[in-house]
Amino acid sequence: MKTLVVAEKPSVGRDIARVLKADKAENGFLYGDNYIVTWAIGHLVSLQEPDELDEKYSKWNKSDLPILPQTIPLKVLAPTKLQFEIVKRLMNDREVDRIICATDSGREGELIFRYIYLMAGCTKSFDRLWISSMTDAAIKAGFDSLKPSKEYDALYASARCRSEADWLVGMNATRAFTLRYSRLLSVGRVQTPTLALIVRRDAEISAFVPEEYCELTGEFEAWKGTWFDAETKSTHIKDRAAADEIARRVKGKTGKVAEVRCERKSTPPERLYDLTTLQREANRKFGFSADKTLKIAQSLYETHKLITYPRTDSRFLPDDMIPKVRHTLSVLPEPYAALVRQAPLDFAKRIYDNARISDHHAIIPTDRKGNLSRLTQDEAKIFDLVAKRLISNHYGDYIYDALGIITQVGADQFKTDLNAVVDMGWKAVYAGDDSEKTEHQANLPEVKENAETKLVKTSIRQKKTTPPARYTDDTLLKAMEDAGKTIEDEELREKMKDAGLGTPATRAAIIQRLIEVGYAKREKKNLISTIKGQKLIQVVPAEISNAVTTGKWERALAKMARLSSETEIAEKQDKFMNSIRTYSAFLTEYALHKAPKVDFPREERKGNGRKTNATRPKTND
Repeated sequence: MKTLVVAEKPSVGRDIARVLKADKAENGFLYGDNYIVTWAIGHLVSLQEPDELDEKYSKWNKSDLPILPQTIPLKVLAPTKLQFEIVKRLMNDREVDRIICATDSGREGELIFRYIYLMAGCTKSFDRLWISSMTDAAIKAGFDSLKPSKEYDALYASARCRSEADWLVGMNATRAFTLRYSRLLSVGRVQTPTLALIVRRDAEISAFVPEEYCELTGEFEAWKGTWFDAETKSTHIKDRAAADEIARRVKGKTGKVAEVRCERKSTPPERLYDLTTLQREANRKFGFSADKTLKIAQSLYETHKLITYPRTDSRFLPDDMIPKVRHTLSVLPEPYAALVRQAPLDFAKRIYDNARISDHHAIIPTDRKGNLSRLTQDEAKIFDLVAKRLISNHYGDYIYDALGIITQVGADQFKTDLNAVVDMGWKAVYAGDDSEKTEHQANLPEVKENAETKLVKTSIRQKKTTPPARYTDDTLLKAMEDAGKTIEDEELREKMKDAGLGTPATRAAIIQRLIEVGYAKREKKNLISTIKGQKLIQVVPAEISNAVTTGKWERALAKMARLSSETEIAEKQDKFMNSIRTYSAFLTEYALHKAPKVDFPREERKGNGRKTNATRPKTND
């Protein structure tokens, strides 16, 4: 009798097979004395399309909406049907008495396996492999601590609800708004409120009227200061005439130090990366899109085995990982080994916190001594971020002295803020990184209260107020993550403080989807809404363009995934899906009978004569 292991991708399957000594190859699987290892190729099974439920849905008719089946049947995807048949045969083989789910350790990975398992008609019990690293040691440790499938039933329930909710909302709203406006309009549970963020920001920029103002700088004998209004604390002077008047009345005068503050401050290192913060940093430093960073991180995880599981939303490590992290730091290659040797490492609790671990811990390097010369330039950049972030979190705080001076010149005041480095701490890890350079000076001037200092000269700079910055992948990811924190209602904001738009694993795809369907475009690093995207937000109801609705659902799905009682899981599933059906019916009614009259631009035609974005909309967004 043999154990069947089902991985999510062929590359992962081969790594597991090597560890399990399943080294004999057949079409679609590997086997050895005790194990058979096969794999999906991403999704082998999905929810049926409406026209597969009933042929009448092949034509989009208003009278058929809303489409609200109580259950949505599964189907085998045609492009990978052959691999599905291989997995199905192996699952039901009499020689297989045990099955192990080894798909990616997350909500989507759980869904991939369960859909295959259901479609294969398999009834054998199975266990779950849950690992955060693809090194041989991590795989062996994972097989030594397999968990029964029952422990992940709640995660599957959450995953299936997410899948069916996106189908119901996307399929009904897309058909309804497309029929209403005679343009293909993809509407989604997460993509539409994300688009709304971009559209609203662009509207703020368009409506922005710049205001001119001046700033006046006074150069004293040992420091410079900026004039400020004693009542409002603002450094803005309304016009040039007013700035000239201030310069005239302080000219040639001696100032007096009215206030001195000197405080020693410290700044801890930025916490370890989760996927969203890694994507944001890579966009900020290298201009990488969120999707590009995810693909690079997946390559470092799966192919090179140099970093841990990237699709995580945690920035912490469990307490029991300290010995493993010590070993990881000790095997890092140069130039990182030099940074590890450079200072005594601090393994304080700050990043080791079991209470703040979700399905996976933060992204860190693995304890595999890899060959960095095999990495592409872009892969090396992402590995550099991850490695330096782990090292820096074991350095001390950055310590500096902050000096604040208020200099009185007659009735006018100038403020000065100076900082001096005491201990570079974790910033020493980034000493050669241009983007991390600090303007802090080496020494501070000796200043005493009531001391007099001559005002040597003044200078005036004319400035303009600037509009809000356009969204980039960096700032949009942050806005999606913090969607629940921007709600004005204090009580609702508190309830939704942990709810955002999408998950770390899906946000990159949502941004990419907005571009693919013509709702947004990239201009250098900026994400800008198109006319089509702007008009869509004009016509959809606030319930779908507002982050509150989706944030509530994401929060409900996250809570569902943490349940343990079968009864409670079933109750939460029913309640959630009933609310989705009600909501889908509302969107359909609104689109067909209440949406405002708006003319959408005609689709541009490509060289082959077909309209852009004219494919049937996806429903998994």
